[in-house]
Amino acid sequence: MYYIGVDLGTTNIKAAVYTDAMQLVDRQSFPVAYLREENRVEFDADRYCEDILLLIGKIFKDNQLDGSKVAEIAFTGQAESLVVVDGSGKTLRNAISWMDERSTDECETLAKQFTHAEIEATTGQMAVLPTWPATKILWLKAHEPAVYENAATYFLLKDFIVYRLTGKKVSDMSIATFSFYFDIYEKKYWQKMLAAIGVREAQLPPLVEPCTVAGTLLPEVGAKAGITAPAKINVGTLDHFTGMIGTGNVTAGGMTLSTGTVMALTTLAAEPCPRDSGIAMHYGFVPDTHIMLPVAESGGVSLEWFRRTCMGETSLREADEEIAKRELPNKLLFLPYMVGTNAPEFDADASGCFFGLRQENDKFDMACAVMEGVAFMLRKNCDYIRAKGTAISRIIATGGGAKSEVWCQLQSNITGLPVVIPKEKEAACLGAAIICAVEDGKFASYEDAAKTCVSFTKRFEPTDAAKYEKKYEKFCALYDAMLKVTRL
Repeated sequence: MYYIGVDLGTTNIKAAVYTDAMQLVDRQSFPVAYLREENRVEFDADRYCEDILLLIGKIFKDNQLDGSKVAEIAFTGQAESLVVVDGSGKTLRNAISWMDERSTDECETLAKQFTHAEIEATTGQMAVLPTWPATKILWLKAHEPAVYENAATYFLLKDFIVYRLTGKKVSDMSIATFSFYFDIYEKKYWQKMLAAIGVREAQLPPLVEPCTVAGTLLPEVGAKAGITAPAKINVGTLDHFTGMIGTGNVTAGGMTLSTGTVMALTTLAAEPCPRDSGIAMHYGFVPDTHIMLPVAESGGVSLEWFRRTCMGETSLREADEEIAKRELPNKLLFLPYMVGTNAPEFDADASGCFFGLRQENDKFDMACAVMEGVAFMLRKNCDYIRAKGTAISRIIATGGGAKSEVWCQLQSNITGLPVVIPKEKEAACLGAAIICAVEDGKFASYEDAAKTCVSFTKRFEPTDAAKYEKKYEKFCALYDAMLKVTRL
């Protein structure tokens, strides 16, 4: 039998087929096409669904797999993209991507109606953003009244795909978190926000727990993917959360670190979690749990900026090799706030800078300072999470940043925590397949599944933590001084 994990990505749709012994058969991807105009980003949700089926069908055809042996399909991926359908289930317009920023005026409108304390205590979120579907619905009300008046159901993308495959309307609560109209603590739609945007609860899919089965694959839909079995369709959970499952971060104490363009941290919160922690909080993939998900937008983008503007033909691999030969730490400091900062300070005025530059410094010293700066930002978030009552015992590093051994060792030294590298690089698809296996009874729990399905290739232990304490103090002091100068 086969388990299929599908990642509804922003750049690419990914699908992976595993045997019921959790051996990868094949994994393939397909790019997502967008319509872009100024601050608007849209895509065809029906085509997106068709592409998923074609992608799965290609994997089955390329590997000559038996379509009658599919036990279950689970979904993960992006959360906030909005799909609007009429009473017959037909899409009324293109889907509005989470990247779309047309609803900035609507953000201001909602920010005047709701206090920050009320928003955080209900949604777990720290700001009113154009990312949220609630703001997009308010935009539709003002600018596309025909769509607004004929909207029978507002879906988030993953819920829409499940609907197309099963005919069932449901909304996974870990994804509903990102709607901005879901109360993550009371596990129900936020009536006050629905009233503000003019939506009836009947226009939203009924809420279900993450990682549960919504129904079975419709035969006429399965035929498009070469699947003839009445496969179970699992609603799955958010991609960050399947990444946790796929890296074995399924119990308290673990933190999954993803360093790509942004730096995202995911860790199970100690329960009961505070509703005023100052950390972005989300409904977890296990019932009645919550996940802390602070995001720092100046993560990997800082190192990529430095490579692009200051390193010439030198690669990051070459920089790694040279930095590894040098005595660390040196005196050079870098603030990595190239696009402001969010967690944990949320200072829009923050900016990046080098401090302590001397003529003896070269591009390798500067590259190392950039890596250290991002690691110091990681340390700040770890300290903040621990101060709110959630312990961290290790960091599981994923994304592009995990490819650099120098950077991983710096992260370990600066945080004082072990950093481990998982063998599986596509953790989201693996996590989705594990969801299938657990629901299907192959494993008793996610902890049980992790013992079989998750392994690690490298482990970095803190070796020079004491040496970095003073430099971390200077980093924090420099941050404060930077803000003071910026605001003069």
